[in-house]
Amino acid sequence: MNLQTLNSLSEAEFVSVLGGIFEHSPWVAEAVAGDRPFASVSALHQAMVQAVENAGVTKQLALIRAHPDLAGKAARAGHLTDASTSEQKGAGLDRLDDAEYERFHSLNDAYKQRFDFPFILAVRGFDGKGHDKHSILASFETRLKNTPEQEISEALRQIARIAELRLGDMLTS
Repeated sequence: MNLQTLNSLSEAEFVSVLGGIFEHSPWVAEAVAGDRPFASVSALHQAMVQAVENAGVTKQLALIRAHPDLAGKAARAGHLTDASTSEQKGAGLDRLDDAEYERFHSLNDAYKQRFDFPFILAVRGFDGKGHDKHSILASFETRLKNTPEQEISEALRQIARIAELRLGDMLTS
């Protein structure tokens, strides 16, 4: 879909199309629907990120908590969104052996116990390359040392990056 078409949709259609850009959080698309037309995909992304920033801590934490664990039980059971499944598969998280899966499970549990939300990392890069299981595990280890405030900020930064990648996949300017 191109941006001009997106800008011309009804509000309900706009939210339907963009509702999954921020994981299970259509409220982000709803917050910016009235700001159309957007001049670029970048402007749309910036508006959506601003809506998240303005939403307050309660909604931000709900957004963070809407994300699945990396290589978690939901992934193994096939219960992720299509976008999350593709992103985790691209990082090789669908090909973990049992010991690797247990390591991810242990780190996911430690992270959630420390921060009360899942570890979030944009595993795919803008260049098509991104993280693999080794760099993800290293990020887990490093970020477990952060303060809760640092991790909320980092999680929101990673979510914004994921949304930017998803918008780029979906739209052309």
